[in-house]
Amino acid sequence: MIKRSFLVFLAILSTLSMMGQSESFNLGKNLEIQNAIIKEIGKSYVDTIEYDKVIPVGIQAMLQSLDPYTTYIPEEDEENLELLTTGIYGGVGSLIKKPKISDPVLIVEPYSGSPATKAGLVPGDQIISIDGESVFGLTSEQSSAKMKGRPGTQVSFQVIKGRTGDTVDVVVTRERIHISDIEYADIIRDSVGYIKLTGFTDKMNVELKQKVLDLKSRGIKRLVIDLRGNGGGIMDEAISIVSLFVPKGTLVVYSKGREERMNQQYFTTENPIDTLIPLMVMVNSGSASASEIVAGSLQDLDRAVIAGKQTFGKGLIQSIKPLPYNGKIKVTTGKYYTPSGRCVQAIDYSHRNEDGSVGYVPDSLRRAFKTKGGRTVYDGGGITPDIDVAAKIYSRTAVSLVYSDILGDYAIEYFKKHEAVSLPAEFHVTDAEYDEFVKYAVTRDFDARSGAETVLDQLIKAAVQDNLYDEYKVEIEALASKIKMDKETILKVLREEIKPLLEEEIMIKYYFSGAETVISLRSDSQLFDSMDKW
Repeated sequence: MIKRSFLVFLAILSTLSMMGQSESFNLGKNLEIQNAIIKEIGKSYVDTIEYDKVIPVGIQAMLQSLDPYTTYIPEEDEENLELLTTGIYGGVGSLIKKPKISDPVLIVEPYSGSPATKAGLVPGDQIISIDGESVFGLTSEQSSAKMKGRPGTQVSFQVIKGRTGDTVDVVVTRERIHISDIEYADIIRDSVGYIKLTGFTDKMNVELKQKVLDLKSRGIKRLVIDLRGNGGGIMDEAISIVSLFVPKGTLVVYSKGREERMNQQYFTTENPIDTLIPLMVMVNSGSASASEIVAGSLQDLDRAVIAGKQTFGKGLIQSIKPLPYNGKIKVTTGKYYTPSGRCVQAIDYSHRNEDGSVGYVPDSLRRAFKTKGGRTVYDGGGITPDIDVAAKIYSRTAVSLVYSDILGDYAIEYFKKHEAVSLPAEFHVTDAEYDEFVKYAVTRDFDARSGAETVLDQLIKAAVQDNLYDEYKVEIEALASKIKMDKETILKVLREEIKPLLEEEIMIKYYFSGAETVISLRSDSQLFDSMDKW
């Protein structure tokens, strides 16, 4: 018996050794093949090889085969990494637009209090040269790179003013630009405080704490934290946010990974500001990563009601590792788990919806867990809301207007013609102004088909493929004549749906980011239906 056990033990050791040797052999073999390929194309390929372009493409493809979040960051992208993690960069502080290299740089949305705003740049202004160099022939990325720089340095622009057409010289002193993660914070109704968060960058919890305290001083009785569309960010910020509302020393999240250092538990370390105020966290399929830590933890601790739709399902942790030549790799090093033990990561990572969020997960693959108060919650990917409320579904035409930026472009034209408008709470586009928008929009290229028209187009295509079109041609053409509309007609039919979207774009031009939320809240049925069920 002892001899048999010893032989089994030796067999296991031998297998493990062979596995280790096999992994090492495969690694060495593939590295040798890769090196041979690079040498061969360098020697034999018909054209000159630009290795600094070809090899990074191969590196990124290799990393993307692991997951969408593991990526190589070369030295020249260091500033983008800083913006991602801190929300800070050195520059003038404005969104720009340059669809073609033959276009000037269009000022789309200067940030409130930014160097661009201080220098008098407004939406609709066109930059035609940067530090004496013409922008014609430059891409949008190249133009943006020239506008950024070390804080305290100056950059000079030659600008065609949108409202007057005058050409002027503008000198802007660059600053460290901080993009706030708090898009909007105010009382919305019935003493309910509302805070919209767009990210989780460094130290955002400090700003959030102050916003919550301000709302409490104004007498709020309940608080909504809106994480819809919030793709996440730094995990420590998520923990700090949860710590505002739960007792010190509470487990918020824990992680597991291949490296021992990734097997950690994370507790709140600060005293809370309010452990009793009723909380509701709004989420949807765009709520990911750190957003899911906040929502999942508060749900597991029975500290907040979660409302909206199921979250994205990203329970992976990325770490930044240094590489030679000042490069970095953002690599997935672990998975995180909510206090009940749920892993937010989708079980079947390869099957997701079109937006990347969790697809259908069979009940047989979902495991049950218990919240602090004994309620049943499930894993399988993402956080399932306690109050399930669908968002408003926009028409195909409205979505096309947004994605083609026709609404934003018209808002700039509106800004050029109107020196001032009323405050966001009172602002409305009149019917006459909407008719002016329609005249503008019909000259632009966008998909104006209704949902019914797209289905009809598919029907016609199928009928042609099945050789049935000629037989039913009269009926199909009669149906088409009834449901097909030209651009002007469908824009007028959808007036009440599109007007608020247009109002949002116009408000941003006058009152900066956050002003559009005042408009969107008017028709946010998902939010207010959730509040009614809260």
